[in-house]
Amino acid sequence: MNEFLAVLGAINAVLLSVPVLVALLVAGVAFTIFSGFSQYRSLTHGFGLVSGRHDLAEDGKGVLSHFQALAAALSATVGLGNIGGVAIAVALGGPGAVFWMWMVGVVGMAIKTVEVTLAMIYRDTSDPNNPHGGTMYVCRDGLRALSPRLAGIGAMVGAFFAVALIVFGLTGGNMFQAWNAAELARSYFGVPSWISGIVLAVLVGLVIIGGIRRIGHAAAALVPFMCLIYIVCGLGVLFANVGELPRLLNLIVTSAFSPAEASGAFTGAAVGTAFLFGMRRALFSSEAGMGSAPIAHAAVRTRKPASEGVVAGLEPFIDTLVVCTITAMVILSSGIWDRDAATTLDAAPTFERTASGTWAPDAAALPDIDGIEAGDSVFIVARDASGELQRVYAEVGEGGTLNWQDTTGDRAPQARDGAIYLDLPAAALTAAAFDSAAPGLGRWMVTIAVWLFALSTMITWSYYAEQGVVYLSRGSTRVVTGFRMLWCALIVVATAGIVRTDAQLDTLSTVAIGFMLIINLPVMILLAHKALATQRQYFRELRSEG
Repeated sequence: MNEFLAVLGAINAVLLSVPVLVALLVAGVAFTIFSGFSQYRSLTHGFGLVSGRHDLAEDGKGVLSHFQALAAALSATVGLGNIGGVAIAVALGGPGAVFWMWMVGVVGMAIKTVEVTLAMIYRDTSDPNNPHGGTMYVCRDGLRALSPRLAGIGAMVGAFFAVALIVFGLTGGNMFQAWNAAELARSYFGVPSWISGIVLAVLVGLVIIGGIRRIGHAAAALVPFMCLIYIVCGLGVLFANVGELPRLLNLIVTSAFSPAEASGAFTGAAVGTAFLFGMRRALFSSEAGMGSAPIAHAAVRTRKPASEGVVAGLEPFIDTLVVCTITAMVILSSGIWDRDAATTLDAAPTFERTASGTWAPDAAALPDIDGIEAGDSVFIVARDASGELQRVYAEVGEGGTLNWQDTTGDRAPQARDGAIYLDLPAAALTAAAFDSAAPGLGRWMVTIAVWLFALSTMITWSYYAEQGVVYLSRGSTRVVTGFRMLWCALIVVATAGIVRTDAQLDTLSTVAIGFMLIINLPVMILLAHKALATQRQYFRELRSEG
């Protein structure tokens, strides 16, 4: 497993490297400028479309209203990325990661507008009651429109995107969600993870059988309710810690441009680390530039394709600039991200060789198990051969025994001290932050939110990934049915104890983001002029109509 994760980590390091993420940021800035700041249009006209003030459905093709399409897309984006993903970003990237999430959120509004408008231009509405759209079709038909000689290349690039879409759907859109929900239920209520997996699989299966219509109706009911609960509780915690907010805002900005010092459970983060984790988590959360959200929007019923691009710009605002920010501020204000040790060994452990090039600490058991249970994950902080701090994990067995994970390196790592920290992976860190402000709040509110967010994300992402299968199989009903069964089965697999730490989770859940991004971004840039021209024409028509 370690070797496999190392390979995936190396791939992610290239595909989601700083140059690629900077290119996305620059594209977003360019789209913002050339669209005349489309963010303003989304926050004004976009809200009007969602509220029904502008009826564009008459004679339009599609099956969802603007509100249902926005809710379906938000049900995929407002999910564990907002709770677990933000926690990972802060835990591993530090406060500076929040700043870069904000930057992606702002320019992401313009990116979403462009990519969804393109999806609406090139969607397949040959069956008005079952429309298909997304980056696959933009690649196939958009590149062919640029030049007939690009037709074959466009179809092939669309197929590559469909494969990446399916892979990310199965890992980040499905297994990541199921693992987090099951882990929280296990840690707070002692529910065996496999039971949570079965329950989630059944609930998801009951919805996805009905297709995009049922998904749209389910999302429209779930998303407003779950967002309201989460935002109200989050604001309550921030109000209790209002005196900390000015210091934390300053810390976020300064840490974005200077290294963050190690403290307690936090191992420190360079500027590049904060940038990478902030951008990655914002990408995972808002999906700006990934090319996935246009799949849900392509099902909207409207006679003006450009209108849905305006609506789509609201997603990063709601998802990243509101919900993600609340999560980050709750975690930072609680101090749980750089928490103190749960217990301390009498002396710093020594690393012993377990095989060629692998090492493990010699500590066999915890000296004190108060607050730590069998099945929990703990870690110590150690310096590797290059002098960088890293976490070394162990699973707690009966009686406090420690089952260490091996670390790799030419030389033995050096433990910083004997401090042992309780691992709070992903959503568990957010729950602990809420609990620190109001005991029991994280236990109930975050558990409920995580389950609702996980369900909504798994439901919508099943449709996204299924559309990739439809594209590759040319709509084979048998293949689609088999894929739905696989989707539900993997929910159970994800809760069987395969993944145990947030570092592993981050690697697995982002493995396909890079592939989606490097396919979607160049296509967006090549065809952005068509989207921008369509948007300008749309607003000229609105002005002329009065």
